[in-house]
Amino acid sequence: MTYPSEMVIARCNVVGAAGDPNYRQTMNSGRHALVADERPSHGGADAGPTPLEYLIAALGACTSITLRMYAERKGWNLGEIAVSLSLHKTQEGHRIERRVKCSLPLAAEQQTRLAEICEKTPVTLLVKSGVAMNTTVTTAQS
Repeated sequence: MTYPSEMVIARCNVVGAAGDPNYRQTMNSGRHALVADERPSHGGADAGPTPLEYLIAALGACTSITLRMYAERKGWNLGEIAVSLSLHKTQEGHRIERRVKCSLPLAAEQQTRLAEICEKTPVTLLVKSGVAMNTTVTTAQS
């Protein structure tokens, strides 16, 4: 069986430098530098969002961008798109609550269609599908 060639669609390098305080991580993606950390209650210094907050932030950004693209193609003016997210841990697993608010009035049909589009954003589909992951651990000597 032949498989289509793989294409890299995102890259990120993360470094937890030996001299950095507690759990602070420096993340580089392209020309963008970001910082992640844990809350003081988990031993961090709260220098940036937690890794899980970055995960839901990516979902929120993807949702807003996708809705803006869709609305532009349809000629709809949504005004400001605000996406609010929260990640919940339950006995059954995890659940994400996503609320999308457009600052301009929309017809019921438009709201329904936008809700359908939210369920088809690239990050939504990725989160819902799960992702195969390969991990390799090396040392300076390897």
